[in-house]
Amino acid sequence: MSRVSEFQADRQKLNELVMKYAGRNTKRFYSVDWQAYEPGALPGKTKELLGLVASLVLRCDDCVTYHVINCFEAGVSDGEIEEALGIGLVVGGSITIPHLRRAFRTWDELKSSRQTAGNPEAEKPRATADERRRHKRHGLNVQRDGRSLRIRRGEI
Repeated sequence: MSRVSEFQADRQKLNELVMKYAGRNTKRFYSVDWQAYEPGALPGKTKELLGLVASLVLRCDDCVTYHVINCFEAGVSDGEIEEALGIGLVVGGSITIPHLRRAFRTWDELKSSRQTAGNPEAEKPRATADERRRHKRHGLNVQRDGRSLRIRRGEI
């Protein structure tokens, strides 16, 4: 199992555990977080880059890894990821360098796994981060019905 796959599986299990005990406030926060990354005036790809920069500045490795994966799936280019992380470095200072290294390690692992798949279609992202979010976010099964948001495992 790759480091990225291990991260995703662990995150899924932990989010399920959180939802097992989550009250209304926790569920509402998860919902707000999910909705914040939905496309609006800014496309989802841009919002993921913003989330990545904020995560780098806050020095949250799990958050950085999560947003690097979403950026990759949204079709962010090497140049775009480098510029976004560069902004995070300028804002956050040299203390963010260890997190910057791990972000590029994750990015490189994602690119390597796509290239070693041997499938020419693998060069294209499987689904955008926006499409993926419509199906699952934070270990919740999230569905849209018209204008409403339905979240399983309790009401929000």
